Amino acid sequence: MRDSIKQFERSASPHMKILLHACCGPCSLEPARLLRAAGHRITLAYCNANIQPRNEYDRRLATLRSWAKSQHIEVVEGVYDVATWIDRVGSIEAQGGHPRSDRCRQCYRMRLEEAATYAAEHHFDGLATTLAVSPYQFSDIIHEELDAAAKRHSLISVFEDYRPYYPQATQLSRELGMYRQNYCGCLYSKKEADQERQVRAQEKVERAQKRKREEALQAQKRAEKHAARAAYDQARANQHAVRRALKLAQRAQEQINTDVPLTAEQMRHIADEALNEHHNHTDTMKGPHENK
Repeated sequence: MRDSIKQFERSASPHMKILLHACCGPCSLEPARLLRAAGHRITLAYCNANIQPRNEYDRRLATLRSWAKSQHIEVVEGVYDVATWIDRVGSIEAQGGHPRSDRCRQCYRMRLEEAATYAAEHHFDGLATTLAVSPYQFSDIIHEELDAAAKRHSLISVFEDYRPYYPQATQLSRELGMYRQNYCGCLYSKKEADQERQVRAQEKVERAQKRKREEALQAQKRAEKHAARAAYDQARANQHAVRRALKLAQRAQEQINTDVPLTAEQMRHIADEALNEHHNHTDTMKGPHENK
């Protein structure tokens, strides 16, 4: 934390009055903490005409205000001018062929320009933004647009790449029970986020189906291997029983050749031995449930 504070002290004069453009509550946690720890006085500016629909805009604002009140930080709200935003930003999307970064640049520019205008009119020294917290944003473009907006209004640009603090902000916002949105804000980003989630969900289903097929194939291979082994063992047992029976028959023949007649009991005993020998070798090849 101490190193982070030193970075702020090198990039901006100490104890400034800074207007911190805030995109939402969760992303405001770490920038506000670091700026205040560096000795600056901050006010949060919710200038976000990009956020649609209106109930989403209101929900994010309410989350920000609730947290800011607990921290004794003032929040000012910009103009919710969706029509102008669509005219400036939506026109780029409508043209097609532009990378998403072009659309986002215009969005950053409009929101930071509104914040810079307010900061100049209310005698702030510097301008900062929480947009640089999210790893899903274009940090370099945010830096460029913040510098440009601050320069146009004779403000000090207080930029910091807050992305390393994203995990801490995420954890703390969850611990505080803050509302965490699942898309950037505009309807274009919502559509893109929904599509990405659908792709991930489909990929998850396909992975599960592939895993199930692989498990079924492995089970089939194990069953076939077991059946082949059982057939082999059965054949070996049959061969052994046949050889044993032949030996017993040979012994019986030898008894006959001695001119000593076999009694009925002896003949029955020889037959029983051959039969038992066959059964014993057969049973050893069966599972416990088959011997019952």
